[in-house]
Amino acid sequence: MKKTVITFLIWFTTFNAALASSILIPMDNDQSNHLKAYGIAYWVLINEIEVSWLLNYRGGSFMFKYYQKFENELIIRGVSYEVVSDAQANQIISLIASPSSNMDIMRLEKYPKIAVYTPQSKQPWDDAVTLVLEYAEIPYDVIFDDEVLWNELASYDWLHLHHEDFTGQYGKFFRSFGNTPWYQQQQREFEANARKHGFSKVSLLKLEVVKKIRDYVAGGGFLFAMCSATDTYDIALAADGVDILDRIYDGDPMDPRAQQKLDYSKSFAFQDFVISRDPLEYEFSDIDNNPQDRGLSEANDYFHLFEFSAKWDPIPTMLTQNHSRIIKGFMGQTTAYKNRLVKPDVVIMGNNSSINEAKYMHGIFGKGFWTFYGGHDPEDYKHHVGEEPTDLNIHPNSPGYRLILNNILFPAAKKKKQKT
Repeated sequence: MKKTVITFLIWFTTFNAALASSILIPMDNDQSNHLKAYGIAYWVLINEIEVSWLLNYRGGSFMFKYYQKFENELIIRGVSYEVVSDAQANQIISLIASPSSNMDIMRLEKYPKIAVYTPQSKQPWDDAVTLVLEYAEIPYDVIFDDEVLWNELASYDWLHLHHEDFTGQYGKFFRSFGNTPWYQQQQREFEANARKHGFSKVSLLKLEVVKKIRDYVAGGGFLFAMCSATDTYDIALAADGVDILDRIYDGDPMDPRAQQKLDYSKSFAFQDFVISRDPLEYEFSDIDNNPQDRGLSEANDYFHLFEFSAKWDPIPTMLTQNHSRIIKGFMGQTTAYKNRLVKPDVVIMGNNSSINEAKYMHGIFGKGFWTFYGGHDPEDYKHHVGEEPTDLNIHPNSPGYRLILNNILFPAAKKKKQKT
């Protein structure tokens, strides 16, 4: 009798798998590891199998053709999944297609090739994106000024800007860290690299890098940046041809009319901002809604994700897929952005309306797209220089980190045509 039952169970399991045509990865609160789920979706694309991203269906779930090796990989990586039949998959598709539902399907066809712009001397506290890419097991290449200036950006579909200072002021860390070995080493490296490329100042090299990235986006690239890489990028664009640096950074004084000479039409996201003229102030401009302006503590610091129409606004819908619409706030050198300084054509996707700040936003430039995300580490409220990196094994369901990973899959998406 026991042998018969075992034989039946083996037969039933095999028969059920044969009938099952798809794997559904739920991305609502039933998911045990949201972050690694993105890695699975990326890995399926590497295996040349299309992934359907079910926008607003159970938190932005993924569905793809059933193969035993996919199920095995889900088990190995600890990602929750459901095996669904053709009939069940069609029911899901019909539900999403209904005009009354705020849902849609985006077809992910080809895995995006990812580059992370980061220096050789990068410290372990420096970048949330590399942390989550490695945790999710999503491959990426590290590039820096050489690769950008040698026009290698065209090889990549998605570019992340490391926690960077594109104005050439070394993060404005001079007051706190000017005498530390890591700061001095980074300054030497940057100055040597500027000379190698024929620039007399680091700020001039960074300006050329900023322009190359601008052209990359205009040509159809996808740009994602966090923390100070967001506002310093725009400041550098607006300050093209203007010396905004004090002599402690570039050896000569700032242009006394630097503020009046800024050209906001050149920037992606911000306008009417005022640059900081104090070389020792740990701020680049008034774009950042700093702690003194915000009046919040960790206990009451949250931002809200807007809900968009999946069928009419698929891009911001993709970028805001989550199992929570309320996200814990987190600080950084650039924590968030004053709403009054954000350009009117920018799509704000997450904000704290009580203090008039934007946290997460998106825009179009030429044929490409960019996303800016304020703050340094979504799971470390105040991540100080020198601290250990966040252990994402403790935060596998982080809604703040999910926003980063939404951007990684964005370049692979094409809207699925519904059958009539």
